[in-house]
Amino acid sequence: MDSKQAISETIAKYEQYINPSMARLLRFMGFSSVEWEAEGSIIRDLDGNEYIDCLGGYGVFSLGHRHPKVVKAVKQQLDRMPMSSKVLFNMPMADLAEQLAKITPGDLQYSFFVNSGTEAVEGALKLARIHTGKTKVVSTVNAFHGKTFGSLSATGRDMFKDPFFPLLDGFVHVPFGDIGAMEKAMDEDTAAVIIEPIQGEGGIIVPPDDYLPTIRDLCNKKNILLICDEVQTGLGRTGKMFAVDHYGVVPDILTTAKALGGGVMPLGAYVARPQIYEKYITSPFLHTSTFGGNPLACAAGITTIQVLQEEGLIQKAAVTGEKMLGALRKMAEAFPDVVKEVRGKGLMIGVELTKEGIGGFLMSELIAEGILVAYTLNNPKVMRIEPPLAINDELVNRVVNAFARAVEKAQEIVEDL
Repeated sequence: MDSKQAISETIAKYEQYINPSMARLLRFMGFSSVEWEAEGSIIRDLDGNEYIDCLGGYGVFSLGHRHPKVVKAVKQQLDRMPMSSKVLFNMPMADLAEQLAKITPGDLQYSFFVNSGTEAVEGALKLARIHTGKTKVVSTVNAFHGKTFGSLSATGRDMFKDPFFPLLDGFVHVPFGDIGAMEKAMDEDTAAVIIEPIQGEGGIIVPPDDYLPTIRDLCNKKNILLICDEVQTGLGRTGKMFAVDHYGVVPDILTTAKALGGGVMPLGAYVARPQIYEKYITSPFLHTSTFGGNPLACAAGITTIQVLQEEGLIQKAAVTGEKMLGALRKMAEAFPDVVKEVRGKGLMIGVELTKEGIGGFLMSELIAEGILVAYTLNNPKVMRIEPPLAINDELVNRVVNAFARAVEKAQEIVEDL
C-alpha cells in the first residue's frame, strides 16, 4: 500500500469509526497527513515530511519523542512484568512515589497513581472532600482541569460544561488573578481551592507574583485545602520542577500527569501532605485504580525524573524560554495589528492574537513550513508554543522565523479587512 492510499484509508476510518466532524476539522486546519514516527523534537509523517513539534502533545513531550533512556526502561520492564498483580508489592510504583516525594515542594509525601490528568484531579477532589467533610470547591474562570464529571465541574469554560448539566454541586468560579473575588468566595463550607499556577488552556495566563502566595495564606487562615493542578505546568515546563516553585508555595495536594510518562507511557498522580491522607491510610481501598501505578508506566516515570535532573532540562527550559519569549516579543512589537501579547514562563508560551480568526490562518502557514502548533482550548485567540525542553537553538530560530513570516502574511490580510 502506498502512502496516499494509507492516508486516504486512515482518514476514511476516522470518518466512519471515530468521528467524522473531527476528521473534517483536522483536514480544515491543515492536519491532513498521518503521523508515522518521531524522535526528539521532530515528527515525520507517512510521506516522510518533517515537522518541528511545538505543540508537544499539550505538554506530554517535555523530554521529546522516544527519549532513548525512557524507551529502554519501558522495554526492560515489558520483558520483566508489564502489569501489576495488585496484591504483591510493586517496586517501580514504590520507587516512583519516593522520587515524587523528593521533587515535590515542602512536605508533600503520599502519591496515588492514575493514568491521566483528569483522573488525578478527580482523585484530588475526592481526597479534599473526605479530609474536610465539606463539598464546596472554588475554581477559576477559564480554568481547565479535565473533562470527566468532577474535573469538568472544576473546569471554567461553559462550552464544555453546558451539554452535561447537572454536574457536581458546590463548585464556584471566580476570575483568575482576582484575590478579592477569591477571598469572597472562600467560606466555612469550602473544602478546597483548585487552581493552575499558570492557566494553560485558558490562554497561558501568568498571574501576579503574589497571587498564589496570597491564596496559600488565605487557605491557611480559613482552614481550606489548596489543590494546585500541575498537570500541564509541572516537571520542568516553566523552568522550575513545578510552577509553584516560582512562588515558594506548598499546596496541600498537587496533581501531575502529561510529562510524567516521559512521552512514552500514560501516567498521572496526585501527591498529598501526610495529614491530608489520613482517611486513605485508615481505609486504603476507598479509592483504587486497576491500571494506575502499573510497572510499565512507573518505569517511564522514574526515568523521566532522572532525565530531567541529569540532563539539566529544567534549567535549559528556563534559558531557552527566555530566548524564545524575547524573540517572539520583538516580533509582536513589529506587528501590533496581529499580535496583542506574548507571555509565558519557560517553554510554556502563549501568543495572543488580536482577532480569533487569525489563529487558523497562522496554523496553516506554520504547518506548511513544517511546524506544529495549535491554539488553546479555552481561548482560540492564543497560539500555544510548548516544544520539548531540549529543543536546540537552531530549531528555535526556525520556529521564530517561520512565525514571523506567518504573522507578516496575516498582517496583509488584516490590512485588507
